[in-house]
This record gives sequence, C-alpha cells and structure tokens, in this order.
Amino acid sequence: MNEHIRRRESFKIHAGKLSIGGDAPISVQSMTNIPIEDTDRTITQIKQLESLGADMVRLAVRNEKGIEPLKKIIKSVNIPLVADIHFDYRLAVAAIEAGISKVRINPGNIGESWKVEEVIIAAQDRNTPIRIGVNGGSINRKKYSHPTPEALVDSALENIRILEDLNYTNIAVSIKSSDIFATIEANQIMAETRNYPIHIGLTEAGYGLNCTVQSSIVIGHLLLKGIGDTIRVSMTGDPKDEILVGRKILESIGLRYSPIKIISCPTCGRTATDIDLLKIAEKVDAEIHSNFEAVLRSADKTLTIAVMGCEVNGPGEASEADYGLAGGQNGKMLLFAKGERIKTVNITDAVNELVKAVSESI
Repeated sequence: MNEHIRRRESFKIHAGKLSIGGDAPISVQSMTNIPIEDTDRTITQIKQLESLGADMVRLAVRNEKGIEPLKKIIKSVNIPLVADIHFDYRLAVAAIEAGISKVRINPGNIGESWKVEEVIIAAQDRNTPIRIGVNGGSINRKKYSHPTPEALVDSALENIRILEDLNYTNIAVSIKSSDIFATIEANQIMAETRNYPIHIGLTEAGYGLNCTVQSSIVIGHLLLKGIGDTIRVSMTGDPKDEILVGRKILESIGLRYSPIKIISCPTCGRTATDIDLLKIAEKVDAEIHSNFEAVLRSADKTLTIAVMGCEVNGPGEASEADYGLAGGQNGKMLLFAKGERIKTVNITDAVNELVKAVSESI
C-alpha cells in the first residue's frame, strides 16, 4: 500500500477466492467481448486475461441458452467470474446455482420484489456477492432527467435499499458515467454514504489513447482519495488492453507491485543524433523483463532501469535508478548505476552490457 494514500474503510466481500474491500488489494477486472455461447473462445479469452493480470472477469448472460455454456466455463477456468444479468431473475438464480463467483444486477429492472428475493435466497445459500451497477443510462428517469451525481447516487441507493430491506448486505456498488466529473463526485458521495466496497471506472470511455487518459484521470483521482476497491478500464476493443492499462494505473501509484520499472527521458536537442533512444528503451524493456522478471518476483524486489538521452543530465536526473544508460557522442553510451559512472560502451553493445551488469548484481 502506498503510504501517501489513506484508504477508505469498507466491508470485505468474497467472490470465490478473491477478496474485495477492507484491506484486500485493489483488484483489476475486465469483461469478455465474445458471446458466451462461443464457449471455447470465451474460455481462451478468460485465460488470456488472467495471464495478463486480471483478478476477475465478467460475462454477459443474455438468456437461458447461456446457462449451460456458463457451467462449462466456470469449470474450465481458475479465475473468479461475474455474471452480468438484466431483467430475468431466473438467469441470476441459475448462474448462482451454477457456481458463479459474483452476480451483477440492477434490482430495479428485475421486477417485483419477490423476484429479487428469489435471487437473494440463492445468493445467501451460496454466499455469492451481488454487485449493484448504476450508470448514466439506468438512473430513475421518473425523478431525474439527467445523470447528475445526485441522480446517480440516489438511483444506486434505491437499488441498494431493495437488498437491504431483505437483510442482504453482501454487496458491491458501481456508479459510473461517461462524464469524468459526475463519476468522480458520485463516487465521493457514495463513499460517504455506505461502507460497501466500490467498483470504480469510467463507462463508455472510448478506445485507445482517449480511454486510457480519461480512465486514468477518474480511477487515479479516486484511488488517490482512498476510494475504490476494484477497477475496470472500460475500453472499446480487445479487453486485454483494459487489463494492461488498469495494472499500469495501480503500479504507477504504488497500489500494485511491479518487479521492473523502466524510466526514460523525452529526449531533446542534446540527444546524440546517432542514438535512437526509443528503440534502445524498447529493447531494454524487453530484455530486462525476459531475463529478470521471474527472479525479481520470487525475491519480491523492484528493479529500476533508466534510459536517458544525454550523459550531461541523464545520470543525475536518474540518480535513483539501479542501473541506466545515457546517450553520449560518437556511437558511445554511458553505463551508470545510482547516478555513478561505470563505463563507456558502444551503442551496439549497450543493452547487452546493461543486462550483464544487472545479472552480476542479482
């Protein structure tokens, strides 16, 4: 845990082997984008997401035809799964009975209270947590015309009270909007209103760079305020990118361990013209990860490597790095450690010399 972050106190729930809330590490989620009926491809995608660092994966169960594939998927993967269900309470009950680790529902669209109660009974029998999800499109339109922070929170509380009235508190809450400010403010209000674990993110955040930047602003801001127990970067496209960005957000603010940290300068006019710093940085990144990630993880250590553009400022700016390379002149680079010069090496040998120096010290 980052010592600069005072995390909000929340209840701890358990989705299969994954703890969410309380003092549990903040987890990263994603969602499959393959129809559940395409079972083998769905299983492959879930395993890929797990290998990239996903702690939980959500699947859409659209109708009763999805229950049998869901049973096979649950038995075929190790990672906890969430069933995303709307309208039909019977699908939620069936998913719980199939062994799903968590259910995401909107009690308001499930229907009569007895239907919600059926879901609760099944969840109680299996100790299955329920995530209440509210976004800009699911606010109470009879009371609110726009998804303001107050509208989002009030609509979430309406759904939460349905479960609370049935004495069910094994709950996680998610309040999302496509608006950065509304999402941040709504989650801040919810954090002060209930102690349930909160799933944070920005919904409909787009794709690529836009999604990465906007999601990082929302998720990073809330986490730095101590709000958020599990996260999802909602990105159009391949869900593996959601996991990569989500992990990097947590690593960047010290909420997830990373064995390797690569830092590099943006370059300037002092960078030697015969040095392609981006290419060198990419090669360093690949070589350090492939050679040392496993041993660093087993030792619970973090290695910081710097790739800097010039030997004038580089070593000083990266004086906290364990090892680094700094661009020089005439086809040479400086190999340094903790800001201190080790030796001058040829550009063509620079990455190999760096790897050799690291290997001798680990």
